[in-house]
Amino acid sequence: QVQLVESGGGLVQPGGSLRLSCAASGRIFSINFMGWYRQAPGKEREAVAGTTSVSSTNYADSVKGRFTISRDNAKNTVYLQMNSLKPEDTAVYYCNVRGLRFGLAGNFEVWGQGTLVTVSS
Repeated sequence: QVQLVESGGGLVQPGGSLRLSCAASGRIFSINFMGWYRQAPGKEREAVAGTTSVSSTNYADSVKGRFTISRDNAKNTVYLQMNSLKPEDTAVYYCNVRGLRFGLAGNFEVWGQGTLVTVSS
């Protein structure tokens, strides 16, 4: 089974930075998409950033220019570098990975457990 482990969340002051990590493990043949979503209190989950198998990226308008998504293919890990953080960035951040696994019915989509980012003075 493919599983994800997220890390890097915490409390940071406005204007500060955090880097989130999400490591995928299991019998992975290939990863087509890795992305980050977030859910703030009382809000719906929203897409933040994503990267494809050819390393193209896209971002939510609210984070463009401040966040950078990257991946280390050798480690099956995706990162989200978050700079110039604002209080409205406060949310639980979830990693999402889609790809192919070894074996029958190999397509998969898996979510991480979530990591809390709190931006407050």
